[in-house]
Amino acid sequence: MINNRVLTIFLILMVALLAACAPQAMQPTEAVLPESGAAATAPVESSLPESIETEPPASPTEQEPVKETAAPEAQGEESAGAEVVTYFLVPGESSLTYEVGETFFGQNNRFNVAVGTTTTVNGEIRVDVNQPQNSSLGTFTADISQFQSDSARRDNALRGRFLESSRYPTVTFVPAEISGLPQAYNSGETIQFQVSGDLTIRDVTRPVTFDVTAQLQDGTLSGTAATTILMSDFEFGPISIAGMLGTEDEVRVTLNFVARP
Repeated sequence: MINNRVLTIFLILMVALLAACAPQAMQPTEAVLPESGAAATAPVESSLPESIETEPPASPTEQEPVKETAAPEAQGEESAGAEVVTYFLVPGESSLTYEVGETFFGQNNRFNVAVGTTTTVNGEIRVDVNQPQNSSLGTFTADISQFQSDSARRDNALRGRFLESSRYPTVTFVPAEISGLPQAYNSGETIQFQVSGDLTIRDVTRPVTFDVTAQLQDGTLSGTAATTILMSDFEFGPISIAGMLGTEDEVRVTLNFVARP
């Protein structure tokens, strides 16, 4: 019994001695875990300079709206357009008419007033309603080869022999001065004024003055412009057909105009 206890103690001592002399095992290296949410690999440094913002752009609703501003030239044109309106003669509704006295020798010197009209007319009128005296006129033209009267024989004689309108079909009036315009204008009011300028017939140019009556209402400018010329001033009259007919030198010329923007 004593021997067994002694043997047991001896065995325990031997085991303890052997454990103390054996080399210690390597301690496992404790892995360093990255902080929560971070990648396991080492972070890559950004190549962007520190001064560059990397925040996402603001949404369209957060961006400051862009204000559109018209260029100074455009603003000036718009401002001018609000004050001045350009009216153009309407061919077909406008007309140029001549009136000249003629005597028929073979008919007991019967007197007649010949009237011829063309509706092929063009021109422009720039109206400043707020300041009428700033209004102006462009060049006016008419195709006088289209003159028609009550006699085809007369019309053909004017085209081929006297007025020679088949060769010189266009009459031109270039305004130079407007006088007598009012300081103010009310819609529908009829006004009277004068327009002076250069009239060209058959390549001959002479100064003339038209007496004008005009009215502006409901977007339509209408009226008349009339003057008296001498055929001799333009080197085509007075007209005389021996033993048959003779005309006066004086001719009444009237422009009946209808113009719209």
